[in-house]
Amino acid sequence: MALKSTIFKAELQLADLDRGYFAEHALTLARHPSETDERMMVRLLAFALNASPTLAFGRGLSTEDEADLQDVDATGAIACWIDVGLPDEKDIRRACNRARQVVVLAYGGRGADIWWQQTAAKVGGQKNLHVLQLAAEEGKALASLAERSMKLQCTIQDGVVWLGSDRQQVELHPAVLQAGMGE
Repeated sequence: MALKSTIFKAELQLADLDRGYFAEHALTLARHPSETDERMMVRLLAFALNASPTLAFGRGLSTEDEADLQDVDATGAIACWIDVGLPDEKDIRRACNRARQVVVLAYGGRGADIWWQQTAAKVGGQKNLHVLQLAAEEGKALASLAERSMKLQCTIQDGVVWLGSDRQQVELHPAVLQAGMGE
């Protein structure tokens, strides 16, 4: 018998001062049995950093060749493809050919550092690629916010993210490893 995903609900109040985007989003996150709280919350952070009325979560870890999040425009074209973690450079190049903008939000401490050392030169020519990295302790702090039902407030200003609930706040400083178009 296959294990089922665990459903998490999040009410996200977002004030992105960097983009001038202010909204409330009712989000449903399906956490695959093999997914950690950290990865799920990094996906939620990726949503907050790129939020729009049309941004949606992908089908999850078990689905190959699909973004963790994507924003599709009215014509059906992929405006933004977002992956979290440490995607293979071939997958990054394929995404860059399919979408106007690709965002990778890397996390995992030393593993993410090694991944970027091995990947940077191979994807450096992709003008529509934007790569961010969270420090290991920031990923762990995000994981501590995970609850089955979350009410979160998020403020983004000058690249700094404040995300929290009524019981805990975290401050995140995603490092820009590669700035894509529009940056």
